[in-house]
Amino acid sequence: MFKILEKKDLNESVVYMKVEAPLVAAKAKPGQFVIIRAIETSERVPLTIAEYNAAEGAVSVIFQAVGASTMDIASLEAGEYLLDFAGPLGRPSELDGYKRAAVIGGGLGCAIAYPQAKYLHEHGCAVDIIAGFRNESLIILEDEMRACGDKTVIVTDDGSNGNKGLVTDALKAEIEGGAGYDLVISIGPPIMMKFVCALTAEYGIKTIVSMNPIMIDGTGMCGGCRLTVDGKTRFACVDGPDFDGHQVDFDELIRRNNMYRDDESHMREAHCNLLKH
Repeated sequence: MFKILEKKDLNESVVYMKVEAPLVAAKAKPGQFVIIRAIETSERVPLTIAEYNAAEGAVSVIFQAVGASTMDIASLEAGEYLLDFAGPLGRPSELDGYKRAAVIGGGLGCAIAYPQAKYLHEHGCAVDIIAGFRNESLIILEDEMRACGDKTVIVTDDGSNGNKGLVTDALKAEIEGGAGYDLVISIGPPIMMKFVCALTAEYGIKTIVSMNPIMIDGTGMCGGCRLTVDGKTRFACVDGPDFDGHQVDFDELIRRNNMYRDDESHMREAHCNLLKH
């Protein structure tokens, strides 16, 4: 059992949770993830590590309470316990040696992009952060991102924060303005990552993406998280989650991620109805 040390809502559906997990905290690196179960009947939920503190023995995750199992996790409060908190899993991000980077986060992807940007910043890399959200009410981690970004640009689809646009528009403006990036990291919805990679390919800028496909065991046995990279099958849980964005077959990834959308919707509705009774 893993004690919840802190819990807070970042917006109407996104939750920050700090968990007591000293063994995980001692070995965690940026880019890795954990698999969580709230209770015995919950599904296994893979969540990227947002923060870790070995001295404190704590690991933080940020997630959206959108399905039955993430709702189970979100229903727990500080002082209560998670049943499982397994990790760290996946390969750590390779972030050393870069001089100037752009870190692109889309929506909840900012929870994954933030620790990448923080690590780069702390290791002497100049970091520009570009974050995109549907509207102002959904913006998360703004203060944290500004603290580790030499320049931070936040755009919204509807312009409700006073800066309407797409992350690709902001990225293109920085590139053409002479930013001189030797690395771009893009984390968010697959369609966003696809278009960021298409843009950076035009300028020959190395681009890393973090994959979060369908996943079950997290150890490479089930094959659920497979994707095609450079024409070959790879598994996000053991070969990733980071990959060369210019080699990922995003169209295939988007099709696979949509396979269970109707099932997820039915489970979420059933779970919500159960809570009402």
